[in-house]
Amino acid sequence: QVQLVESGGGLVQAGGSLRLSCAASGRTFSSYAMGWFRQAPGKEREFVAAISWSGGSTYYADSVKGRFTISRDNAKNTVYLQMSSLKPEDTAVYFCAATAIYISARRSDYRYWGQGTQVTVSS
Repeated sequence: QVQLVESGGGLVQAGGSLRLSCAASGRTFSSYAMGWFRQAPGKEREFVAAISWSGGSTYYADSVKGRFTISRDNAKNTVYLQMSSLKPEDTAVYFCAATAIYISARRSDYRYWGQGTQVTVSS
């Protein structure tokens, strides 16, 4: 069992930056690949970024590539999403999730989910 709690969301102007954190409980955090997803009002939850259990592999949605960076600190049981050059279309609730699969962009592969944190980007 893994419990996930996101933090770091908020209101930021377009062009600004935010860093999201996702703290995980449990001693097996380092055995899970982690992902970030987001859901805007009226839209499907979509993949943002993923990182392997070791942190050695990462994968990004085209819409955030070059602007967002996913990282993890297994000693702190935490995964991060550094977001830069934010755009109004990045506004969404951001969720972190854990999967036993090496690395995945598919929502259905993720077994554990956090409650989400709101990110709002004003123009």
